[in-house]
Amino acid sequence: MIILFGIFIRYDEESDAHWIEHRKHKNISSDIENDFYFRYPSFQDVHVMIFVGFGFLMTFLKRYSFGGVGFNFLIAAFGLQWALLMQGWFHSLDYTDGKIKIGIENLINADFCVAGCLIAYGAILGKVSPVQLMVLTLFGITLFAVEEFIILNLIHARDAGGSMVIHTFGAYYGLSISAMLYRPNLDQSSALHGSVYHSDVFAMIGTLYLWMFWPSFNSAITDHGDAQHRAAINTYLALAATVLTTMAISSLFQKHGKLDMVHIQNSTLAGGVAVGTAAEFMLMPYGSLIVGFCCGIISTLGYIYLTPFMEKYLKIQDTCGIHNLHGMPGVIGGIVGAITAAAASEAVYGQEGLINTFDFVGDFKDMVPSKQGGHQAAGICVAVCFGIGGGVIVGGILRLPIWGDPADDSCFDDEPYWELPEDEESIPPIVQYNNHMRNKDVSEEQQIRHDPIRGGDAFQGRDMNPRRTDVNRTYTSFKEKTPLAPSNSGCYGTPGSMVNSCCEGTKPLSHPGTVARGGRMYGEGRGPLLSQTKCLS
Repeated sequence: MIILFGIFIRYDEESDAHWIEHRKHKNISSDIENDFYFRYPSFQDVHVMIFVGFGFLMTFLKRYSFGGVGFNFLIAAFGLQWALLMQGWFHSLDYTDGKIKIGIENLINADFCVAGCLIAYGAILGKVSPVQLMVLTLFGITLFAVEEFIILNLIHARDAGGSMVIHTFGAYYGLSISAMLYRPNLDQSSALHGSVYHSDVFAMIGTLYLWMFWPSFNSAITDHGDAQHRAAINTYLALAATVLTTMAISSLFQKHGKLDMVHIQNSTLAGGVAVGTAAEFMLMPYGSLIVGFCCGIISTLGYIYLTPFMEKYLKIQDTCGIHNLHGMPGVIGGIVGAITAAAASEAVYGQEGLINTFDFVGDFKDMVPSKQGGHQAAGICVAVCFGIGGGVIVGGILRLPIWGDPADDSCFDDEPYWELPEDEESIPPIVQYNNHMRNKDVSEEQQIRHDPIRGGDAFQGRDMNPRRTDVNRTYTSFKEKTPLAPSNSGCYGTPGSMVNSCCEGTKPLSHPGTVARGGRMYGEGRGPLLSQTKCLS
């Protein structure tokens, strides 16, 4: 990478030290006219979305938070470097000296390029190795640069927010790879394929960052002035409408009218995806609300019905549900863009506004809005074809048994690729019981046996006294207070005792073939065994 940057990458005229001479030559009165001051606020927002928004959105799995945010970091850092080269060769190459000239807008476009690969990562989250992710990114960035050039330059479609170029391509690229890497025995990791309370809270942080900064995402590279202003307004309204619709549909289709956090984390963003292509067009505020309203319904119902259908009948295991958040809304966004472009008129845009909005200059100076609508529709087809075709090819490469991917019973787990804190690895199972006097689930005798202070033997489990600070110590009796195992060992009982978890090196009698590790019993690919068993030496 360093060699390629040394050969090809240079500063553009607005970031080069010759800017002063360029400013005088172009009769620019102040440094404030430098594009940096127009684009950098949007770049900051987009950058936060890529690294914080996408990263934390993928931490919803109970044991894959390190992989979710960490591998997101890896993909983004590698991808933006490769994207500067690939996009530079197609869009920013100076043919006079053969160099790629980069500025602040190139950095934004590189982040956009990376977003497509992060979307694809969502479909295979927890099921691939870091090396496979690097290969996915390498080919994904390359395919993205080619399809972007075809859609924006050759077909001359407009796609400021990337509904087609980013979201549609990224979604079907990831889904195709997931289909090629289908795991029929993935149910061996089903215990980890889900969330817990705190992991959903962290994922919601990612959602909020994405939701807040999405207007910047859709308006970041639009023309200065009215187009950028309009794109932010349209996205703002579409996102707001989507939240209300998602909440309503989630409550309506869930038992007892409760909300599903999966829908709130994902479907609330669908409006921003769908309004991307038409964000800079005269969509009108009510049109933005309609787009957001429709996408909230479609995306939420997709999580409820379509994702299970795809896994059962199409053999597509979509971990994050990217088809509902990016795939379908991306296609809808392309369709909305095509209809809005075809319906454009001088009465709505004005003559100069029509030319400026759709860039009817150069080879496309004779283009009319109705024809532009057809070009927009063609852009959708190109994005879908590149996504599916490229995903099948890359998926075939990733199926080769050389990448060190996790076993079926080790998916959705950080342990194969990350050093985990010891206290995380050795947390013993906690015996839960209802201690309320009115609705006892445990008899008084059982409670006494669990409480060393009241005279019972303590080898049955952890000290249940909530005020005791040394909760990880275990005693033979209250009088002697002799520990059976060191503090924090997570090891209970002695050979022959009835306990909820066996000591290191002992074997449980009632579960042959299992072994105790770190105070927990494991066997048959089902994770820790919580039922009582008898330890053998």
